Amino acid sequence: MKRLGPILVCAACLLPALAQAEQALLHSERSLYRQVFVYGDADSRCLCFTRDCRVGRQSCVDLRHPDKLVFEYTQMMLGSLQLEPEPHSVLNIGLGGGTLPRTLGHLLPNAQIDVVEIDPAVVSVARDYFGYVPGAHQRVFEEDGRAYVRRMLRTLQRYQLIMLDAYDQQYIPEHMLTREFLSQVRTLLTPNGILAANTFSSSHLYQNESQTYRAVFGAFYNLKSANRVILASNGPLPGLDQVRRNAAALDASFRPLGFRAESLVSKFSTAVDWDTNARVLTDQYSPANLLNGAD
Repeated sequence: MKRLGPILVCAACLLPALAQAEQALLHSERSLYRQVFVYGDADSRCLCFTRDCRVGRQSCVDLRHPDKLVFEYTQMMLGSLQLEPEPHSVLNIGLGGGTLPRTLGHLLPNAQIDVVEIDPAVVSVARDYFGYVPGAHQRVFEEDGRAYVRRMLRTLQRYQLIMLDAYDQQYIPEHMLTREFLSQVRTLLTPNGILAANTFSSSHLYQNESQTYRAVFGAFYNLKSANRVILASNGPLPGLDQVRRNAAALDASFRPLGFRAESLVSKFSTAVDWDTNARVLTDQYSPANLLNGAD
């Protein structure tokens, strides 16, 4: 059986040189769901779900440049704005250190942003160690992401942008990988609403996961580095010409975050690079841990 270490590196993203040195343990607690660790030094601070924080980090902040997006996957998640530049309602499932909702709050000051995080310990750590304070238009719900989606489907609430960024210490929770869940997420989107999902660029689930997203959304954009971000639409997928126009318009807003919007354009691909005969993941067939751990 293959160990999960190399996969975890991709999931939580490799950190640039600013935090490669040994960091001190600032906080440790056992929550209802996992071990939660915070490591840091004078330059950076990181949230981890494993004690060996050198292997994989869930969230990090550059204390010298707190607005800078340290992980490339967070930059790619903002590629969703190159499909829909001004969403008025956003759902972010998975808080981590609060990087994405905090950044979206700055970029979209008038948007309603709802954040769902199952673990109260993560919410406390985001506040106490990463400075996450929900803005006037942000709400945090301490709830399982799938339960929240199901609950919102019984209301009139719909979102123009949904971001899936929920991880445990290994990978995305199994019940958030299935066709049934993704179908519920699509229903919760407004017409032509956008989904952004943070996944692995390489894992034993890649074939099945890709085929599952395709079964629910049809064609989607794959943006890949150490992580993969899937961008899909509840309607026709915007073309690359629109992506380029929106990137040019967003570039000035993205520069303070440490990257150019136009640098993402080359990552947008609809190429089918997986086995289309792979089995779709369902509530009855979702062996995520088995697939991730086996050769």
